[in-house]
Amino acid sequence: MPRSFKQRALEYHQRAPAGKLAIEVTKPTATQDDLSLAYSPGVAAPARAVRDDPDAAYQYTAKGNLVAVVTDGTAVLGLGDIGAVASKPVMEGKAVLFKRFADIDVFDIEVVAPQPEDFINTVARIAGGFGGINLEDIAAPACFEIEKRLSERLDIPVFHDDQHGTAIITAAALLNALEIQGKKLEDVKIVCVGAGAAGVASMRLLLRLGVQRSRIFMVDRKGVINDQRMDLNEHKQFFAQETAARTLEEACVDADVFVGLSGPDLLTPEMLRSMAPRPVIFALSNPDPEIMPELAHQTRSDLIMATGRSDYPNQVNNVLGFPFIFRGALDVRARHITDAMQVAAVHALAQLAREPVPQSVLEAYGREAMAFGPEYILPTPFDPRLIETIPAAVAQAARDSGVARI
Repeated sequence: MPRSFKQRALEYHQRAPAGKLAIEVTKPTATQDDLSLAYSPGVAAPARAVRDDPDAAYQYTAKGNLVAVVTDGTAVLGLGDIGAVASKPVMEGKAVLFKRFADIDVFDIEVVAPQPEDFINTVARIAGGFGGINLEDIAAPACFEIEKRLSERLDIPVFHDDQHGTAIITAAALLNALEIQGKKLEDVKIVCVGAGAAGVASMRLLLRLGVQRSRIFMVDRKGVINDQRMDLNEHKQFFAQETAARTLEEACVDADVFVGLSGPDLLTPEMLRSMAPRPVIFALSNPDPEIMPELAHQTRSDLIMATGRSDYPNQVNNVLGFPFIFRGALDVRARHITDAMQVAAVHALAQLAREPVPQSVLEAYGREAMAFGPEYILPTPFDPRLIETIPAAVAQAARDSGVARI
């Protein structure tokens, strides 16, 4: 990053008090009587109530609005395996987004865990004090096992945002892009570059929405994931195709959709030209996408383009999802985040982009007009309707799924 911006970022974080988080006291503490209620002897009454009924913790403690953002620091943003403590600024940033967009309190927890078993046991043992667990920046394939086992072991929502948050926003954007391009989800050929956490979860969610498994071609560092390869883990094996295509270039021929969750400059103009008419290009590697929007638009005039960057239209941004998904889950004290809850979030988010844009959003972005179309397939993070629509859809799906306590 430019030196001036790097220096600004360091100064921002070190300004007193250091970091981005603090703890707020929510009850009066001005008198001796206040303190006697807050701690001894008054605190014994709610402690006994929770002992007799663990669900009373939602009534007498902050549990119901408290999420643990937990990482082992093995896959942090574009920085890779930087370690647990080095990931703390990022986890604090995640906490800021939870609070800013959905008024959810967060404790960030950085775990030194050499093996998945160590991480799983640590999180399971501290989970009782939280209403939900947001797993963050954990490398694949360990992240799949960690989320699965914690979801089975705990009775609160466990959500790996790098998997499902990315998948939900990508799916919502794709529904709208295909609508504009006049294509149906069940008919399109999709090429996905990147078979890690985000890629696997995104393709699995698209399967639930109606994409044909035989029409998904995943590509990793060694080429197309095909049924002749002997180096595939179970998550990649699920997407192995019987195909003669071995390279990204071969896979892109006649593809309707390109989803990039890998690295910069992987999609060449030649590959883009070989794709089907009216393609959808999601180049989501950040900060440097698989193809720059300027080059993509110079190459094809009939495409719809999205990136992970805020300085181009159609930003696929996880902040459109995880705060509001957890808000809906916490509001009904959900035991899990189900597939149905994720699908509900997809449809609610996609539908919101089709509604008229509020004046407050236009002012926030300095625009005179924004409307559903090739350069507006997702709402913006500052759309005030997100907090009204996404949590409600997720909460209703939780009730319908039978995982809501209230």
